[in-house]
Amino acid sequence: MDRLVVISPAPTANGDLHLGHIAGPFLAADVCTRYARATGREALYGTGMHFTQNFIVTAAKRMGVAAEDLRERSAVQVRQTLAEMGIEVDGFGCIGDRFTELVYGFHRRLHELGLLELRTVRFPYLPSTGEYLMDAYVEGGCPSCLAEGCAGICESCGLPIAPGDLLDPRSTLHPDEPLEYRDADILVFPVERHRAELEAYFARTPMRPRMARLVETALARPLPDFPITQPTSWGIPAPFPEVAGQVISPHMEGMPWSMFTTALAAEQLAMPITADELWHEDSGTTVVYFLGLDATYPFAVVGTAMLAAVGGYVLPAQFVTNEFYELANEKFSTSRGHVVSGRELAAEVPRDLIRFHLCATSPEYQRTDFTRDALFRVCESRLTGPWNRVAAAVDKWVGCGPLPVSADARRMALRMVGLFADGYELPGFSLTAVASTLAGQLSRLDRLAAEVTPTTAGDLCHQVDVFLRCAAPILVDLAAGALSDTTLPGHVDVDAVTPEHLPRLASTAPIGMVG
Repeated sequence: MDRLVVISPAPTANGDLHLGHIAGPFLAADVCTRYARATGREALYGTGMHFTQNFIVTAAKRMGVAAEDLRERSAVQVRQTLAEMGIEVDGFGCIGDRFTELVYGFHRRLHELGLLELRTVRFPYLPSTGEYLMDAYVEGGCPSCLAEGCAGICESCGLPIAPGDLLDPRSTLHPDEPLEYRDADILVFPVERHRAELEAYFARTPMRPRMARLVETALARPLPDFPITQPTSWGIPAPFPEVAGQVISPHMEGMPWSMFTTALAAEQLAMPITADELWHEDSGTTVVYFLGLDATYPFAVVGTAMLAAVGGYVLPAQFVTNEFYELANEKFSTSRGHVVSGRELAAEVPRDLIRFHLCATSPEYQRTDFTRDALFRVCESRLTGPWNRVAAAVDKWVGCGPLPVSADARRMALRMVGLFADGYELPGFSLTAVASTLAGQLSRLDRLAAEVTPTTAGDLCHQVDVFLRCAAPILVDLAAGALSDTTLPGHVDVDAVTPEHLPRLASTAPIGMVG
């Protein structure tokens, strides 16, 4: 069985998805899954919400709402946004008894195998509330890159930050109150013990440059112990007596959560499986993650080490990373109101245009930028204008019966399939490459349409059909309106084609939409 399991790590349930999230892992994962299915491969896509990060607590306190209410509301909003953007998720996982049991089962196996150890760890401590501070509860400087941020994983360099190692730490919710340091015994996973397995794994695993640099930097020094439990109350209670009253670190729920969403996806697709069956090393499954660089260390480094240490599981074949997607050259910020919601934009702009533009400007290798003005300028010149001219040219031949297709046209159609595959196929998957191919081939078809004759009409109509199939993972609504199926490569070897009416794309910005 050649099965593809696609995972996007869950966003923290402290708000809706903005375009920065969509342009990062979620659209890429959707496109990858759609293409795999179009080529006849069994594929499942899982994501969901992260309910146990204490970023939910800090966000809720700033908003003046209950943390439980915020995370439930966020889950509803995110599901709506994904649907509005045409991102089809097979398994959408949130917290619950079933997920908790998977977390317990996975960590109990680690514990029983002697892979977890008790360590005394230093934490910033807030005397006024009696709280140990970690993750969103404490801010300071990253000891690796000096950037400001919270403990846990640095958003800038992607490396782990132990709370006690933050430079000039301060309480996020009580920044003016003095802190002190206190020790606490927690369970950790000693990652350094699995260096040999990690070095062998990353030597054979394809990576984008920034991830490769992150891994190289991490492996250039002793790999720090990674916390399995934390001395706080928000989260899943740890089931181990030596750390009574603590919770499982939210960063360490990633692998059982991935298995949970995979199981949900399989059920949605009527596949009878056990909780982690598709992750067994003999299952024929290929696992691919689409994720931001700041999620790479806990999933790719620690998560992979855990899977290898437990044994019997398939290791991820690839982690496809992305950088930040900015809004008008500044980072998206919900708290400052500097944000564009994917759901809100999709209510005003056809989602095919949004999907194309986000692909064309995807932050795959460096930070890229979104503006509404660029969205409409790029789409009009590279997508809607050329497509509508091509569609009008094809429509002139509707009702003329079967038209002959030349051998040259069949060869060009087959080559077009290969050009798209260069961007769609793993390990070289690239949304920007696919968007470039889409725009380039559409421009070529636009030129053919301008010069079409009764002799070449069949060639044009055939290549347009193949183009639509190749573009379908991105232009989901256009393809659905034009094709009865979107299989690839389709009928590239036909001798004749019967033209059918083609839908148009909206070509103007809605009133009030300005850059």
